[in-house]
Amino acid sequence: MSGPIVEPSWRKPAGIFGILAIIVLWAALVASLAALVEKWPVLLQGLFYLVAGIAWIAPLKPLLRWMETGRFRAE
Repeated sequence: MSGPIVEPSWRKPAGIFGILAIIVLWAALVASLAALVEKWPVLLQGLFYLVAGIAWIAPLKPLLRWMETGRFRAE
């Protein structure tokens, strides 16, 4: 037997669009810096793109928490 039917939350689709917006905005920001970054030494470029490729994940934790609980901060 299954439990009661739970109404789907609007936060999940909104959160998905938020995640996609973060990715698009971050990619545009990093791409806009490409002309500056190409003048750097190759190892520094690699480090920049490595950090930039990971840093966009930081704002996802509160967004994912909000999608699940409706709150941005853990309590």
